[in-house]
Amino acid sequence: MFKKGVITDEISQDFQEAIELAMKYDLDGVEIRSIWEKSPHELEPLETRKIKEILGDTNLEVCGISTPFFKCDIDDENEIKSHIEILKRSIELGQNLGTHLIRGFTFWSKGDLEENVDKIVSRFEEPLKIVEREKAILALEFDPSVFTTNAKKLVRVIEEIDSPYVKALWDPGNDIYDPDGEIPYPEGYDKIKKHMIHMHLKDAKKMEDGSIIGTPIGEGQVDYEGHFRQLIQDRYEGYVVLETHYRPKHDISEELLALPKGSAFSYLGYEASEECLVKWQALMEKI
Repeated sequence: MFKKGVITDEISQDFQEAIELAMKYDLDGVEIRSIWEKSPHELEPLETRKIKEILGDTNLEVCGISTPFFKCDIDDENEIKSHIEILKRSIELGQNLGTHLIRGFTFWSKGDLEENVDKIVSRFEEPLKIVEREKAILALEFDPSVFTTNAKKLVRVIEEIDSPYVKALWDPGNDIYDPDGEIPYPEGYDKIKKHMIHMHLKDAKKMEDGSIIGTPIGEGQVDYEGHFRQLIQDRYEGYVVLETHYRPKHDISEELLALPKGSAFSYLGYEASEECLVKWQALMEKI
């Protein structure tokens, strides 16, 4: 059976508040993205110790570090260098918090994937040396803002990189935003599952005018009831982590969806996450 978690800034910038909600719903772990208005690589040693102290009285584990690594311009050498430092700092944070899983991406989209795949793969040469040395796992995620917008494209890049330290982070909800129209389950899942090491959980639906809105889990266009049954049948034992991106009363801006961080992103996240946790629990009871 898979383990359940939540990304803390989908609840609050207050780490204590996020942990209390995770415990209320008997989750197994939490994923770190932004805490106290800071991205993971910006956290200071004192703040890392505070995170450990808050977790100390719980049974929750840190299941991943959700970094913005390689959400940058593939042709900007200075940005590349700064993101290499983000990776190093994030791995160090992960080691301090007991996780080896670091989330990453495949650069802001600047055209066709096939025309850029060799360049993308070449940019991972230095990161590969780092993750191999530190025994970290780089879990790459597809996203509508980057070159790999769906599972098929992400698998293309991962198989070209061809490293046991680079795996796939599967987010069915992101497929709703895919311009190619990949169907999350079963199509996307069937493509990605052999590379999958981690999973995010969100739901959304495409409107008649082409716009996309985030929804509570189970109210969008991802067949989560069928998908959860398949995960159990496939004996997936990794994490499924709530990253709802849905908010009651307002939509998150495209800018914040691309680079989630801070109080503006977390606004009404507690209410949204609790609603999704209730609906997730109800879905699981059907299976």
